[in-house]
Amino acid sequence: MGKRAAFRLEPVLRIRRAAEQAASQAAAEADAAAREAHRRADEQAAALATRLPPPSAPAHVFLAAMVASGAAAADVTAARATAQASAEHAGLLRARWTAAAQETKALEKLRERHLLALRTAEAAAEERAVDDLVTRRHAVRAAGNEGEEEPWRA
Repeated sequence: MGKRAAFRLEPVLRIRRAAEQAASQAAAEADAAAREAHRRADEQAAALATRLPPPSAPAHVFLAAMVASGAAAADVTAARATAQASAEHAGLLRARWTAAAQETKALEKLRERHLLALRTAEAAAEERAVDDLVTRRHAVRAAGNEGEEEPWRA
């Protein structure tokens, strides 16, 4: 395959493959971050569920425990919101990865078509060369027999 037969979009395909790889890595990292955020939110929610004020505590201790529980509940709510935002971000990055993969796939199909066209052209050229050789052989034999026709043989 010479320079003229090279796939002209090869540099673009390499860039698209690199972009797809980067998008894949970003999506994987975002998925891991979303799972971690959900795990932390679940841990905080489980810790909040076990938080009980002492049964025979004075009023100020009970009140402090209730305020602390309220703050912990706000933390759980914030952690769940963060986990939801992380999941949405991961979904966005997965969509970008999918788009990058589709762009790469389209260029790969173009490259495959290009290679198929080259192989077809090479096969046709080879077939023409064989046909020319056979035709030339037949012409030489016919010229040697001066008008006598000889049956064609391969």
